[in-house]
Amino acid sequence: MKENGFISNHPVLTNLIIIILVGIAGLGIIYFSFAIFTRHGESCVVPGVEKMSYTQAIEILHSKGFKVDIRDSLYKEDEKPGYVIEQFPKSNSVVKPGRKIFLYINAVHPKEVIIDEDNNPREDALKSISFRQGRARLEELGFKNIRVIKILGENDCISKIYANGKVVKKLQKVPVNAHIVMEVFDGNLEAVRDSLQNDLDPSYMLGEPISQVEEQSPDTYPTEETETSEPESYEYY
Repeated sequence: MKENGFISNHPVLTNLIIIILVGIAGLGIIYFSFAIFTRHGESCVVPGVEKMSYTQAIEILHSKGFKVDIRDSLYKEDEKPGYVIEQFPKSNSVVKPGRKIFLYINAVHPKEVIIDEDNNPREDALKSISFRQGRARLEELGFKNIRVIKILGENDCISKIYANGKVVKKLQKVPVNAHIVMEVFDGNLEAVRDSLQNDLDPSYMLGEPISQVEEQSPDTYPTEETETSEPESYEYY
């Protein structure tokens, strides 16, 4: 008996067509479900909340249906504490309803950092560290207002670090907007010692050997005293 019909004559092809149709239907259901969930075709304009207080910015964004996320707190001296200094997406951006808006807030207090993390809080911070290494450390931590004072010493190492007029100790936290003074040795101590020693050695008087000096009458000695000026302290800004 001869069987009639496409399905009976082509069962493999029939199953393949059914699978394709089911797949297309599934994709259509997923697409429309996703469009409903994401509000496909709807959009909102992001209001600008920069330069506003944190609470005011939150109220405005929530009233427009947006979510808010505080991304980070920074500190800028020229901005008001607790105010929005940056937002993302930017104002007037067109986004989906309910989008999360990231805010960057100016911190109420400046960030505090540890200048010297060596575990000995009784010692002065960065003591005996080279000037170049210490300066790089301070700049890396974010200090902007740094003043250098040089004092008489054997090398170019740091003697003390001052923050707002007070000596900084190891493990001590310091605000990054503090006024920093680096007290650094100038490396001229050995030269000053040699100079003073030469001035005090009688064999160097008048540039003559000591035997010739002893033969002179005391009246011929110079009466004017030689003044030795103190080493000059100087500053770099």
